[in-house]
Amino acid sequence: MDGTVVTANFSGSGGCTVTIINNNISTSYCHVSPNFIVSPGQYVKKGQLIAQVGPKNVYVFANNKYHDSNGNPTNGATTGPHLHFSIKENNVYKNPLDYFDSIR
Repeated sequence: MDGTVVTANFSGSGGCTVTIINNNISTSYCHVSPNFIVSPGQYVKKGQLIAQVGPKNVYVFANNKYHDSNGNPTNGATTGPHLHFSIKENNVYKNPLDYFDSIR
């Protein structure tokens, strides 16, 4: 959906996270690349590239308490590259499948 980027930063267990809000619905994309494509305050359109899936290890955040078995800092609470996607409506988590018209 279209919306305004409210977060593009390291966010604890979610690692590098981009969050977009439109009225009472927010979408979050966690464990993305620390080379953020968008910035807070930026308006984005549905379908626009906002991030790339990040690497397992990220070394640029001093406040990162997450590490792998070798002691290397990870992209939040993760064991490998992947995207963690969530939707909240009125600050309550929702099933993302309920919002995808094209896959029904």
